[in-house]
Amino acid sequence: MISVSEAKNIVSENVPPLEPQVLSLKDSAGLTLAADVFAPMDIPAFPQSSMDGYAFSYNDWQKNGRLKIKGESVAGSKEILNLDTGTAIRIFTGAPVPAGGDTVVMQEKTSIINNDELIISDESLKPGNSVRAKGSEIRAGIVALEKGNILSPAAIGFLAGIGITTVKVYPHPSITVIITGNELQQPGKDLEYGQIYESNSFALRAVLQQLQINNIQFLYATDKSEIVTSTLQYALQQSDIVLLTGGISVGDYDFVLQATIECGVEKLFHKVKQRPGKPLFFGKKDNKLVFGLPGNPSSVLTCFYQYVVPAIVKLSKRKNPLQTIQAPLSGSFRKVAGLTHFLKGIYNDKTATALDAQESYRLSSFARANCLIQVNEDVTECKQGDLVDIHLLPL
Repeated sequence: MISVSEAKNIVSENVPPLEPQVLSLKDSAGLTLAADVFAPMDIPAFPQSSMDGYAFSYNDWQKNGRLKIKGESVAGSKEILNLDTGTAIRIFTGAPVPAGGDTVVMQEKTSIINNDELIISDESLKPGNSVRAKGSEIRAGIVALEKGNILSPAAIGFLAGIGITTVKVYPHPSITVIITGNELQQPGKDLEYGQIYESNSFALRAVLQQLQINNIQFLYATDKSEIVTSTLQYALQQSDIVLLTGGISVGDYDFVLQATIECGVEKLFHKVKQRPGKPLFFGKKDNKLVFGLPGNPSSVLTCFYQYVVPAIVKLSKRKNPLQTIQAPLSGSFRKVAGLTHFLKGIYNDKTATALDAQESYRLSSFARANCLIQVNEDVTECKQGDLVDIHLLPL
């Protein structure tokens, strides 16, 4: 068995980023740019009014005082307009400022006499007011977003607004989840004696979708060596990451380890000094990653958060959504040395409280938890007020 820190280092050292792909901008939310994006044109592409009002030449107004209103410019108009000396034009937000105009006054600061003469009453008016200059957002050829930026909703909107339709990004990994076990029954069906409801696929689907990963398939394998092996072989051909739940211990019906050997998966570690999730397996075949997760529901989620999430974010060059902080314990905790414990807990912005029902088969405490409290393997006692690492769960 290896320590938690050793296991995490092995995962990190064996997860290279995925090859970048060119994707549609609308399909790239949350992904990381793999190349700089350059502005293809000046934005705005023309001088643009930022409000409803009147466009005119500031110097012309200074000389003449009153201006004749001639025509109007509306957003989306393709007509190219020019201002004559001594004139102004009615203009609306987003509309092109006509040639010869350099200033816009808001309509609330004006009055009209004789039906077509504009009187401006704005003591704070200055040249260029309320005009978005051509290229004021960005100039053609300038880097709009650098490589490494996360495509947030604002970033997506910005790139769309400068005419970008495709981007080069690090994609989300594709994932196959293999659920093993003869005892499993789908929720909604009657349980026969000896059966339990299968929940791991529901929890894993939910957390993967929370990570914005939708390229997921779920497969089911009964506890037969040839079935587990053939299912794993198929999954390795389909996905970047394969997760198996159950069947990774050393019982007579645990066939995952043998299946990895028969499929040519290189074992990087098997068994970690932790609770829950001690039987955890990690290996790879070429550039495909394989995680053998213990079957108990709390073990599955604990191992997923601690090992699979870091692998996913490194593959796609994203930030880890699991924040780790230190916080004082609200109570005391005792354990024997030798295993790192991950306790389901509640963090209230001040202290962390370990919940009841910490057994690996029980999800009731995990369902209420918002963090995992880490108690390292050499620690035998934590007292109230002691600082511990807590991993805040994405909710």
